Amino acid sequence: MTSLPTRGQRMPRTERRAQLLDAAQSVFVARGYHAAAMDEIADRAGVSKPVLYQHFPGKLELYLALLDQHCDTLERLVREALAKPAADNHDRVMATIAAYYEFVSREGAAFRMVFESDLTGVPQVRTRLDNVELACAEMIADVISADTGIDDERAMLLGTALAGMAQITARHWLGQNGTLSRNDAATLIGALAWRGLGSIPMVAGEGSDAS
Repeated sequence: MTSLPTRGQRMPRTERRAQLLDAAQSVFVARGYHAAAMDEIADRAGVSKPVLYQHFPGKLELYLALLDQHCDTLERLVREALAKPAADNHDRVMATIAAYYEFVSREGAAFRMVFESDLTGVPQVRTRLDNVELACAEMIADVISADTGIDDERAMLLGTALAGMAQITARHWLGQNGTLSRNDAATLIGALAWRGLGSIPMVAGEGSDAS
């Protein structure tokens, strides 16, 4: 998180924007979008409200900027997991599951804005949420299809299932606040996903790493 400056301190525009987004993140997560106030966000950031409005014309624009940032982070984590050098299919499955667990564990509870947004009825928000879900599922599906020769429709269904299982179990694990470590939880679900993929003949056929 960006450290908050003393009120009135001048900052480069990019640093100020990052600082405002950090402050807004804290307020949105603590209060939800509807209860969050621009006054509180400005106060949290240590700036006047006019300074906040210089960067973001309204609360929705501020929320969308944060949402874009978090969606980009999730997509990057999944992409990096699938592109690990010298990784076999087992490693890719395990890394992809682990990417979602890393995302929900990040400081500031960013995942709540992506997976638990209270603005799903707002078209601009719904579009972004649908896009990140689709992008992650498609990335996974592309690897499945390329490695196994399975048709695009089946690959997309499997990609959607793997992404959905990863994010739902990661959120459940985080909410339980139990004794299972993040790595152990991700490994457990990764093993389940890997064995599930291996049970599908078209995925486990000749040329696949599944067993």
